[in-house]
Amino acid sequence: MQFHTIHGHRRAYRMMGEGPALLLLHGIGDSSRGWVPLMPALAEHFTVIAPDLLGHGESAKPRADYSVAAYANGMRDLLEVLGVDRATVVGHSLGGGVAAQIAYQYPDRVDRLVLVATGGVSRQVSPVLRVAAAPFAELALPPLQWPLGRLGAAVLIEVLRRSGTDLGRDYKEVRRIFKGLPDGAARTAFTRTLRSVVDWRGQVVTLLDRSYLVETMPILLLWGDHDGVIPVEHARVAHAAIPGSRLEIYEGAGHFPHHADPERFVKDLRSFIDETEPSQFHADRWRARLREGRPERGPEGHLMAPGVEAPIGADTAVDEAEAEAVELVINSPT
Repeated sequence: MQFHTIHGHRRAYRMMGEGPALLLLHGIGDSSRGWVPLMPALAEHFTVIAPDLLGHGESAKPRADYSVAAYANGMRDLLEVLGVDRATVVGHSLGGGVAAQIAYQYPDRVDRLVLVATGGVSRQVSPVLRVAAAPFAELALPPLQWPLGRLGAAVLIEVLRRSGTDLGRDYKEVRRIFKGLPDGAARTAFTRTLRSVVDWRGQVVTLLDRSYLVETMPILLLWGDHDGVIPVEHARVAHAAIPGSRLEIYEGAGHFPHHADPERFVKDLRSFIDETEPSQFHADRWRARLREGRPERGPEGHLMAPGVEAPIGADTAVDEAEAEAVELVINSPT
């Protein structure tokens, strides 16, 4: 693990290998540790940079801006400090939203975009995250670190494992992330980050309303077909809305397809990079797209993806499985 202090805050990151730069961004509550099993294989061909986002892992956890745009700024600054001008940006879950934001804010610094079970496609999201983003939900986090609370959380995770649900497929990752919130600063950063992208109704940030600006950038979408956090339907909606994008579905995988089949993930990523040319930014074309405007929207203002009947961002009724999951979270022992 290496460190740099930027704007007065410690930034932790892992870096190895030589070659074109590859920036790996983790999801909410996670850290660069989630990329460690993949880094040696990737480092054979790339300079791999895996940071801990601010408020996560070993990076500082200040009272600060934890929005997606702020994270994008932080990643730009880290790359600048490291002397990296351009990179292929890979983001998982929240990290996918940050990756897409980097491509929007700094398109001249992004060679390619790889979105892994990314947030920001449509409103639908796991009811567990909706509950966690609700007002005063943070009051339940400290007791979960008490002995009895830890026992209750362990029981809940075991119930998920045995339930056979899609979320239960990722019980190991859920357990690891839960253990990564040991103190008040980490829990506060988690809550602030979550509320910047999710509320009780679902996701509040969309990456597709500006996706037309990066239509010439190589984009790869990877998803598990049993994702219990962000449904695989989002992958198909994003693929339809982003012309020229590639889509890879991992059968049997949950929200962490890169953990479910790491060898395939490395192969898919390498093939994508080998078979595509780095994006070239042209200010005049960017300006022209902005002037032409984004694609048409539906009657309620939702973005209409080509070939997709339902508008992106439209409300989706919570099914019985989601309702049961909400009840399970609310009534879990603390």
